[in-house]
Amino acid sequence: MCTLEKRDGLFILTITGNDEHRLNPILIDSIRAALHRAKIESESMGPTALITTAQGKFFSNGYDLSWAFSDPDPVQVQAQTRSKLMSKKLRRLVSEFISFPMPTIAAVTGHASAAGFTLVLSHDYIVMRKDRGFLYMSELDIRMKIPTWFMQIVKSKIASPKVWREVILKATKIKAEMAVEWGIVDSAHDSAEEAVEAAARLGMELAKRNWDGKVYAENRKTVFADVMAALSSDETVGDTDCNDSHKAVSKL
Repeated sequence: MCTLEKRDGLFILTITGNDEHRLNPILIDSIRAALHRAKIESESMGPTALITTAQGKFFSNGYDLSWAFSDPDPVQVQAQTRSKLMSKKLRRLVSEFISFPMPTIAAVTGHASAAGFTLVLSHDYIVMRKDRGFLYMSELDIRMKIPTWFMQIVKSKIASPKVWREVILKATKIKAEMAVEWGIVDSAHDSAEEAVEAAARLGMELAKRNWDGKVYAENRKTVFADVMAALSSDETVGDTDCNDSHKAVSKL
């Protein structure tokens, strides 16, 4: 589902395969396992950074809704059991990115939609290819309410309310150059290879700053304290008991 390699002192996490990289428990757990490995291995390294990228046409096309709605037990479907599980696991993954002890860079080499767009925004920096791919918060077009925690990430990472309107209330498919203009993406590049190379250059520049990873993570958590608080619940899947859901997410 994903691989982790060390290249020039950086970690490269790649979501593998040519499918849509839908975020189901298997893929989310694979990404989390790679993050855990990078965190452990970084303890014996100098300052470093993590780059997340993907193979194929998609970075991630969002939640695996087909899996969520295909539970053979109608009672479980009614209770949104699978949707709750996906939401809890993704919220935990986002929490781990915010708590991660090194700078993170998303090298977006394909489409990133809905929850996939949220995953991109969970990184500190975003670089994107401009010859193919878009960022797309698709909830309005697919007649689904956007979770409050998605919106908190959007507000924390995108400065302009006018851009929030384009992203959420117009469901605009945002290509790389437009994303740079709107302050969503840091740089746009001619190909997937150039986007990853730009991410690597940025990662090496950040690593040279010789920051303490634990301090970096604590400062990031302070910056995004509102996001961390919002991750405790997801009203769109009926997970609204903040105290209980926070405990459940922390155990995943």
